[in-house]
Amino acid sequence: MTSKPRSDLPVRASRFLAPAALLLLAACAGTPEEIPYVERPVEEIYTEASNAIDRGNHLRAAVLFEEVERQHPYSQWAVRSQLMTAYSLYEAQRYDDAITKLDGFIALHPGNKNVAYAYYLKALSYYEQISDVRRDQSMTQNARAGLEEVVRRFPTTPYARDAQLKLDLVRDHLAGKDMEVGRHYLRIGQYMAALKRFRAVVDNYQDTSHVPEALHRMAEAYLALGIVDEAQATAALLGHNYPGSPWYEDTYALVTNSVPAEERSFVSKAWNWVF
Repeated sequence: MTSKPRSDLPVRASRFLAPAALLLLAACAGTPEEIPYVERPVEEIYTEASNAIDRGNHLRAAVLFEEVERQHPYSQWAVRSQLMTAYSLYEAQRYDDAITKLDGFIALHPGNKNVAYAYYLKALSYYEQISDVRRDQSMTQNARAGLEEVVRRFPTTPYARDAQLKLDLVRDHLAGKDMEVGRHYLRIGQYMAALKRFRAVVDNYQDTSHVPEALHRMAEAYLALGIVDEAQATAALLGHNYPGSPWYEDTYALVTNSVPAEERSFVSKAWNWVF
């Protein structure tokens, strides 16, 4: 769904103690691999972890980056390894584990120069889990909140620019969910519930591609309820804002056909005058 960031991250010395983290990571990642504690130079472990990434063995890399933290918690490599563990988990599609790691990093190092990357990677970990509009959209909401936080906190970074692009897709997806539910309510005759969903699209997602259809469906629901004036007003709004939309043509025909024959020429003239 998105490009996957790789970054050589500047570091600062930090204390990070994780006495059981290695075993927990191996369990949650679904790999039986364990690394016995054999003290080695930090550069050697870090290089092995980086090579594991290059080979595409991201779970192995995550375990090795954890080993850097375990063996050398006071070294300049510890903070870098925290983020690289999260990155490795992200690449391995262990998104929940990556989010947990990133939450820990953000809590421990809120002033770190790479904290923008941590927020961004956390948002992507939610973004990658966005599901079909027919399913629960809690991950989509989390992705939206995370991406908005990146834009708000770090507006001048490349992460913010990419987050803004993804936000447009997320909002369109959320609007699509409301449309899916609204259409369902319309089909089963729950017109007030349908109107609520379509109104949410019009009010909250005005910059998405779903608004013309939402207005059309609102007109349908109003007509089904016998509220012709509201249907005409909604159709007029659609025609004013999206005069070239096929949805407007359908709505015009729908609303016109709902008016008694003797009034149709008046309605047609009135709408032609407005538009």
